[in-house]
Amino acid sequence: MRFRTGGAAAVVPVALAVLVAGCGGGRAVGDYGKVTEGRIGATAEVEVAPGERFSLAVAENASVGDSWKLEELPDVALLSYIGDEYEHEGGSDTTGGGGTRYYVFNAKRPGTASVTVSNCWRCPAGRVPADEQSRRRSGEATFRITVR
Repeated sequence: MRFRTGGAAAVVPVALAVLVAGCGGGRAVGDYGKVTEGRIGATAEVEVAPGERFSLAVAENASVGDSWKLEELPDVALLSYIGDEYEHEGGSDTTGGGGTRYYVFNAKRPGTASVTVSNCWRCPAGRVPADEQSRRRSGEATFRITVR
């Protein structure tokens, strides 16, 4: 029994998928744009122009318990959310040590928005701190974004 696979037309999408999957060392986002760092308990100011790509960055070390989460997407008329990426400080073959979590956006039109990311340190699945130490190390980083 022989099956027809669609010839060259069927090969192109598969080849393209393999090439895309192999690019960037496993990263989906290749360009972070303008990077602004944030931290728990602080508000970072971000100024960008329409059409500009930018990232909100927080230090993360999952091996000690960090677990960052984007709380809510901002107004889609103002900002496009591209995705989040984690970059390990020691390279992809090193364990522990931490790195940086990037939340990547494109600015669309003038206006202001606030974006909050929260870190629930050593929290169980429900993202509620399990003890006093977890409550002290958990918190929010806020980014106030102005598109001019």
